[in-house]
Amino acid sequence: MFYSDAVRVHGDKAMAGNTENKGGQRGSRWRRAVWGTAAFILLLPLLAMQFTGEVAWGPADFAIFGAMLFAACGTYEMAARMTGNTAYRAAVGVALAASFILVWMNLAVGIIGSEDNPANLMYGGVLAVGIGGAILARFQPHGMARALAGTALAQALVAVIAGWGYTLILTGFFVALWLTSARLFQKAAREQSLAGAAP
Repeated sequence: MFYSDAVRVHGDKAMAGNTENKGGQRGSRWRRAVWGTAAFILLLPLLAMQFTGEVAWGPADFAIFGAMLFAACGTYEMAARMTGNTAYRAAVGVALAASFILVWMNLAVGIIGSEDNPANLMYGGVLAVGIGGAILARFQPHGMARALAGTALAQALVAVIAGWGYTLILTGFFVALWLTSARLFQKAAREQSLAGAAP
């Protein structure tokens, strides 16, 4: 009796260890995929420069782009370490992608007119709404969903102020990304509530 219980306990520990190892391997693969994708994206302009004169990046361009990629990937990895909830991780990924594209477009060509147009600074306010809302929500999924919905509203307000003619398609694109992130955070909040209610 004692021997069979010991074997069962040892088997349970081994299974738990295998599950943890598999989770760690999955996380490691995801990290490699995220950082590998970032490295590939950073190399794309260099490759494009070999085939066309339209892309002419200098060291400063690569430094800024690389710093932005590093910040986005580092933030995602921190979020991934905080929780194993897939919906939460996906929500963070979508929000970071939207932020990255918004900042890069503003720096590269500008969204409202050219990159020198001071009206483009309003998009800094859009990001401030999202970041401020996330801090107030303490990065909890339910509050994050509200913060991203507010970010979508701020994005639409910038378009209204600037005039829809300039930014209609791009505004729709970014609003869709912010709302997708908000819905994923809502899903993460529901899953968190169900897990908390489980006996």
